[in-house]
Amino acid sequence: MNGNLTFTIIKPNAVEKNHSGEIINRIENAGFEIKALKKVKLTRCVAEKFYAVHKDKPFFDSLVSFMSSGPVIVAVLQKDNAVESFRAFIGSTDPAKAAAGTIRKDFGESIEKNAVHGSDSDENAIIEGNFFFSACERV
Repeated sequence: MNGNLTFTIIKPNAVEKNHSGEIINRIENAGFEIKALKKVKLTRCVAEKFYAVHKDKPFFDSLVSFMSSGPVIVAVLQKDNAVESFRAFIGSTDPAKAAAGTIRKDFGESIEKNAVHGSDSDENAIIEGNFFFSACERV
């Protein structure tokens, strides 16, 4: 069964370049309802905990440094088949391979600085949303 929630992060490069408003506008225009939203500055410790699943990968330190380099916007989104729909909407992890008109194609700079994070499964969407928001904040 496909869930109706997903989680996203508008990454530091997109926030720094003032693309967050346009990205949020596109998300809403694509039919996603924002259930929770906030702007935060991740500490290195928080970024390490969030990305702990990647701790043994060679890109972990670079990813943590990047994600803690400036403010990000985190959000829980709702739509039927949310995870799959959002991943198609944002495009390939590599902006160079992303389809025209997707968020990553339009705002991404590299695989790491690809403008947005999107949950890769219904289970991870819940885990990631809960990492930043309590259930009361998403009502």
